[in-house]
Amino acid sequence: METNLLTKYFGVENSRTLDFYLSHGGYDNAKKALKMTPEEVIDEVKKSGLRGRGGAGFPTGVKWGFLPKDNPKPRYLCVNADESEPGTFKDRYIMEDDPHLLLEGIVISCYAIKSNKAFIYIRGEYHYGYTILEKAIEEAYQKGYIGKNIFDSGFDIDIVLHRGAGAYICGEETALIESLEGKKGQPRIKPPFPAIEGVFRCPTIVNNVATIASVPWIIEHGFAEYAKFGTEKSTGTFLFSISGHVNKPGIYEVPMGMPLLQFIEEKAGGVIDGKKIKAVVPGGSSTPILTPKDCETVNLDYESIAAHGSMLGSGAIIVLAEGTCIVRSLLNLMHFYAHESCGQCSPCREGVDWMYKTVHKIEEGTATEKDLQTVLDLANNMEGKTICVFSAAAAMPARSYITKFKDEFIAHFDHKGCPYEKYNYLAD
Repeated sequence: METNLLTKYFGVENSRTLDFYLSHGGYDNAKKALKMTPEEVIDEVKKSGLRGRGGAGFPTGVKWGFLPKDNPKPRYLCVNADESEPGTFKDRYIMEDDPHLLLEGIVISCYAIKSNKAFIYIRGEYHYGYTILEKAIEEAYQKGYIGKNIFDSGFDIDIVLHRGAGAYICGEETALIESLEGKKGQPRIKPPFPAIEGVFRCPTIVNNVATIASVPWIIEHGFAEYAKFGTEKSTGTFLFSISGHVNKPGIYEVPMGMPLLQFIEEKAGGVIDGKKIKAVVPGGSSTPILTPKDCETVNLDYESIAAHGSMLGSGAIIVLAEGTCIVRSLLNLMHFYAHESCGQCSPCREGVDWMYKTVHKIEEGTATEKDLQTVLDLANNMEGKTICVFSAAAAMPARSYITKFKDEFIAHFDHKGCPYEKYNYLAD
């Protein structure tokens, strides 16, 4: 059975063109879906077990069902293409190599939720992907696959491509909506959730690129075939972005549930220079780090990684080899979060910056063990005390780096600086 549900045409010449897509059955699944009822499409996605691929992992069909049935306002679909989590680059490849797959997924999804307008909010730095999507949308409009009465079905759909300005916080769904409306990209207090009050205060579904791109395959083959991939609770395949100290970094699609170490060895070619693993970030920079001992028994699915105290997140695996300074790694991470905090909530605005400054003191050798406790106290005072989960995204990894590699932080105090610097792959 094929496992390249999303990556089948990655790297294939002309795969981004409409002619190529049509020659391989493109938009046939949209035509099939339009002959079903919207409720039948939602039921198919719900039974497939497809979960959001953006990080939260919430069941997609269930999310679609949250839209109010008696609200007379228009409904909108927002495709979250603001892929800014460090280590994550799966959506980029879908948009660059197979943009019409995403567009067909949007057509089907909009029909399912009874929406006539979709927005693709794309990360500002993705200029290349933006131009490809722009061309693909133009092709689809010219062919009549987007617009009025598509496929003579009586269904109308418009797709708007909106480019962000490079703010990490706009990956959070309500900040994305605020930015889309022309406001400062800052999260909203929830409830109300976007399904009740989203874009222009209308019912809105926000889904990740990989989530929407999975829908056409489900419609073509059925929920039961999709559910054959993966595990009982984590169905389907997943696009994993792997980077760091491996021989073959990149994008790999595998059924969920594959052992992490097997994935690193077989797909990513193992650790560089034959070195051992020192640590692994399993789901993007905001997820707690795993030790080599953790890695021995963890599988690439939501439940297994959660049982090891971390999260699958966006599927961004970052491998750190022996010789890497964990403190320096945390410093790089805290610098990113201190820069990207939107500043709306004081525990986050002040806390992340203090965490960065304190970790910087530890790395340069001017801190004491009291400063280590300060970082942990800051993490505890930030997580769960702000409008969105940004502060938790900084607090959780910081806490895990310190608790799982405390000896390395202590070594910095004893050494009055980094004892690993000359071996450190992350050294300046």
